[in-house]
Amino acid sequence: MSADGSSPPPSAPPPSTAHPLRVAVVGAGPAGIYAADALTRQDAVPVAVDLLDRLPTPFGLVRHGIAPDHPKMRAIRDTLHHSLEHPLVRFVGNVDVGVDISLDELRQHVDAVVYTYGASLDRQLGIEGEQLPGSLAATDLVAWYTGHPDADRTRVEPALAGVRSVVVVGVGNVALDVARVLSRTPGELEPTDMPQHVLDVLAAAPVEEVTVLGRRGPAQATFTTQELRELDGLADATVLVEPADLELDPASEERAAADRNVSRNLAVLRGWTDHSAAGSRVRLRLRFFRRPVRLLGTDRVTGVEVERTAVDSDGRAMGTGELEVLPADLVVRSVGYRGLPLPGLPVDERSGTVPNEAGRVLRSGAPSGGEYVAGWIKRGPSGVVGHNKHDARETIASLLADAADGVLRAAGPVDDLVDTLVTRGAHPVLLDDWRAIDAAETALGATRGRARTTLHERESLMAAVRAAAAAPR
Repeated sequence: MSADGSSPPPSAPPPSTAHPLRVAVVGAGPAGIYAADALTRQDAVPVAVDLLDRLPTPFGLVRHGIAPDHPKMRAIRDTLHHSLEHPLVRFVGNVDVGVDISLDELRQHVDAVVYTYGASLDRQLGIEGEQLPGSLAATDLVAWYTGHPDADRTRVEPALAGVRSVVVVGVGNVALDVARVLSRTPGELEPTDMPQHVLDVLAAAPVEEVTVLGRRGPAQATFTTQELRELDGLADATVLVEPADLELDPASEERAAADRNVSRNLAVLRGWTDHSAAGSRVRLRLRFFRRPVRLLGTDRVTGVEVERTAVDSDGRAMGTGELEVLPADLVVRSVGYRGLPLPGLPVDERSGTVPNEAGRVLRSGAPSGGEYVAGWIKRGPSGVVGHNKHDARETIASLLADAADGVLRAAGPVDDLVDTLVTRGAHPVLLDDWRAIDAAETALGATRGRARTTLHERESLMAAVRAAAAAPR
């Protein structure tokens, strides 16, 4: 009997080449692809993997999270693509689990489900004025400039019109991505795979000042040194740091001494305190020990009221009562992500993660047989892409151990999942279909002298699939 009280059918055989363990991985981003890779790299348990994604395209945040001006980092999708081509893996895109097929129905088609669909919702500041036009979540802006099919152009593009001063709230890598992209010249962005409408809007935005705001000090910032250094390599922007913001309390000094990333960050920041913005198109300011208390404006954002803070011995930001106003035509909050629950899947409201133990989903505190989780929806939105590999391996080790213990058994096919989806009127995108999208984006980029231009509309993506299917063979 499994931990959730259910028992496999008595006739269910152990996995074999003829009857492999059927595993559905929900989410074809790095965590999902690493999970599929871990399943297919072992031969103790025969498996067949369906890698499902809500979008017609794979790669998740590698495609729609890593900034387009990071081509080397985005090239990791070439590595991930090898896992999609494994004969035991079937990519099934354009399928919305919970809409096209319920969790209960999905579990009838497979022997185990691994949820790896990430954490896509932004966290809010919870301050007055946050809902004004000109106030955006970093998730919205990043989705727009990476060409995500769900990006809200009607909200983002008017917010960028005429923008001269920007405040980015947050000191993680995403905040620096946003600041860097908004500070680049049109010539720097032109070679990227951004959709053309994104390039046009950014080129028209007369940005002169970008301020990155941290509520605590530089010792508590979570950006990496590599991301930080990139700010100093922009063609027509100068990074400015106030020396007073780098004065640390004893607890922060101890943190810097114990953490190599923090000490390297401080060294970089201290090297920028003598910068002058004279002659630069954009002033890119990094300001610490300040938190927004309200956004100002009537019809749209015009400024941010911020309070000076101090960091206590526990590393918490405490308000000092000292206020100032920063002019801002655009405010972008980048203060974290949280997971969105699938219908029927438990998600902890506070952490935004699925309760789990070594990747085994917990329902009412006990492992739920055949349900697993990996990636951000498992551990929270932290770490870089590579962290998902170790995370996925831990989860798959739990799954394989359960198969060895008889908790998971190959029940045999009900119906083929893709056939069932097609019968219901869904339009699943398989690997050859994704190859057609990939070729269409490459061809579009070639017309503009680039390696690729992202197709941003779902209809354009599906049109590429239909065109390839109709082409003579």
